[in-house]
Amino acid sequence: MNGHDFAPVFGPARVMVILRDLPPDETVRLAERAWDVGIDVVEVPIRTPDAVLALRAAVDAGRRRDRLVGAGTVRTPAQVRQAAGAGAAFTVAPGLDLAVADAAISYGIPHLPGVATPTEAQQALDHGLVWLKAFPAVSLGPAWFRALAGPLPEARFVATGGIDADNARDFLAAGARVVAVGSALADPRQIPRLAALAAGQD
Repeated sequence: MNGHDFAPVFGPARVMVILRDLPPDETVRLAERAWDVGIDVVEVPIRTPDAVLALRAAVDAGRRRDRLVGAGTVRTPAQVRQAAGAGAAFTVAPGLDLAVADAAISYGIPHLPGVATPTEAQQALDHGLVWLKAFPAVSLGPAWFRALAGPLPEARFVATGGIDADNARDFLAAGARVVAVGSALADPRQIPRLAALAAGQD
């Protein structure tokens, strides 16, 4: 897998689920729920040592179903090493740190850096990072994605932060390639709508 390329991770996916601060068994249960409804890509943030155990459990579950699981909130090269050791298929960061990106690339893992300004997006693109996490998306708003499509048409944005079934389509319509949802998966009301979104039903 090309270290800079997220296309093999996402493929046609339009939705990624983030499972944060949950015990390993609950992480696996919700990951299975996501896969059952057609959301194939799962991110498990690793802010704490316990979270690495949850990541490892989700990775193992994903392997049984041929699904990819990545590590989120990866802020240091040491965390990249932890993520790689747990079998993460990709890493995600809240901000742009090129040393962290390079560490992920050294393990052959694609890295999704967080950006919130045109300057950060341009720096990431100049470093060969085409897929970018726009965070916090709900604060940036859909108009931000439309605005950046003009000067930075090669950028592929994953809208993250405050996204749920109620606003996800607005961000996709504005140009985001993927939307990342967190607690929305625990809301039974949202699951059918997220499944429809994942299936490309508008």
